[in-house]
Amino acid sequence: MQVRVCVAGQHIWRSVVNPFDRQGGVTRRNLSSSRSSFFTKSATRYQPPQNCNLNIRRNSQHMDSSFNNPNGNVKDNSDNRSWIKDAADVIDEENNLPSLVGTCPFMCPVEERLQRERLRDLATFERLDGNPGKSSSNLAVKKFCRTISTREIQVSDVRPLSVLEGTLNHLFNLFHSSDHPFEVVHDFIFDRTRSIRQDLSMQNISNNRAITMYERMVKFHIISHQKLHRSSSSPNASSLLYLNLEQLTKSLMTLFNLYETNRISHSIYDNEPEFCSFYVLLQIHPDSKQGEPLSLWFRNLPSAIMKSKQMCFARNLLRYFRLGNYKRFMYMMKSEASCLQCCIVEPYINEVRALA
Repeated sequence: MQVRVCVAGQHIWRSVVNPFDRQGGVTRRNLSSSRSSFFTKSATRYQPPQNCNLNIRRNSQHMDSSFNNPNGNVKDNSDNRSWIKDAADVIDEENNLPSLVGTCPFMCPVEERLQRERLRDLATFERLDGNPGKSSSNLAVKKFCRTISTREIQVSDVRPLSVLEGTLNHLFNLFHSSDHPFEVVHDFIFDRTRSIRQDLSMQNISNNRAITMYERMVKFHIISHQKLHRSSSSPNASSLLYLNLEQLTKSLMTLFNLYETNRISHSIYDNEPEFCSFYVLLQIHPDSKQGEPLSLWFRNLPSAIMKSKQMCFARNLLRYFRLGNYKRFMYMMKSEASCLQCCIVEPYINEVRALA
């Protein structure tokens, strides 16, 4: 698959694999040669050699925004995983109740599906043969609920990890649907992935499989960031972009916390430098005021991440922007940026050119 990105008025073709293809994922890899799907990299650790610079190559990169954590600080709280909750105040913390284990075997609890059938509250992708009042266990996906009290949760309404993984695969299979406008597709996946994060949070799931799921969801928001910007003629484009960036931020912050929670000694995850660099790239927005907080965030990162190719690129690009060296900025974007890096920066290219 090839993706065309526009930098400084020029269309650049980036060859990438299908970001939603679940085949061909790699585990621990020789990063100078291995490539796999944007959405299928498994969460594995990489132990950098002693006294040696870390040189990591990647074919994709990720973005972050600073809506909810403007300081960009990553907590180091490996003894307490209860803070791994990014679903926007969706759970009341009551009496430190123990984490539960869901038992729902379907993408959507049966009671919710039946109720939404009665209310004709089914999304287009959930309707059986187009019937707005009929769905099935293979189509209906649990909706996001803004406020949940832990005392009201039934384990039969919470999906276990294996079901959540299957649900995420189902959602991403819909991403490239050509039968509906992208805004419709995005709205459905946007809501249902929030519900997935909610179920992960309620069960305090923080293992490597959860990390992989968060990496995939973050990449969904990155690609959506570019697609929503390109469809900016839509009357709701501005709010959609804001909400997408907001959830991207929450997902990314939780991912950083998950990395830290699972860190062993000085090891880092294969994809960690890539995702950390996305946070830096977001600061290229002309209205960003994150200079000092970003420097504080850098101090908390392992040196192996700071020396990685992805972080060096992102930091240099940000430096050229702040120095006003827009010619060098554009050259780096054209010659070195990966597909996902372009997805992050492309919406701001015209603003950068206007400053040149």
